[in-house]
Amino acid sequence: MKKIQILWLSTLFMMSCSGGNEKKATSVTEKTEEIIAAQIPKIVKISIEGDDMMRYNLDKIEVNAGQTVELTLRHTGQMSALIMGHNWILLSLGTDKAAFGMAAISAKEQGYVPQDMKANVIAATQVIGGGESTSITFDAPAPGYYEFICSFPGHYGLMNGSFVVLP
Repeated sequence: MKKIQILWLSTLFMMSCSGGNEKKATSVTEKTEEIIAAQIPKIVKISIEGDDMMRYNLDKIEVNAGQTVELTLRHTGQMSALIMGHNWILLSLGTDKAAFGMAAISAKEQGYVPQDMKANVIAATQVIGGGESTSITFDAPAPGYYEFICSFPGHYGLMNGSFVVLP
């Protein structure tokens, strides 16, 4: 009789524990996701520099989907915007950066953003010269792999990088 009681109590205990564990695991998972989401800041501040050697100091930028991006471009060189101007342009998915860069050559009056390719631009700064800086604010696009360039004539080949939006 004692063996039956012990078996019955053990079974009852196991049944009550198994249901509780499943609920706890789901609860812990949900809580973990909430904590991770809370740790991702709503605004991400990015500082990128261009110099007189036609280089950005960053070739990869990562942000999270849903973040607001505050990007500051600093020209650490000394040459004027007429000779060695820099901007920062985030291109939409699938944009041919070489085609955009070539078209930008004839778009000086538009800040080197060709009007017929404006739909390919997610965000763009103004053109600046040595010692200057400029800032823009934009919402991160959908998750994916994007490219950024400087569209000042001849710069896109050296001044470019990847902009990765994480889910």
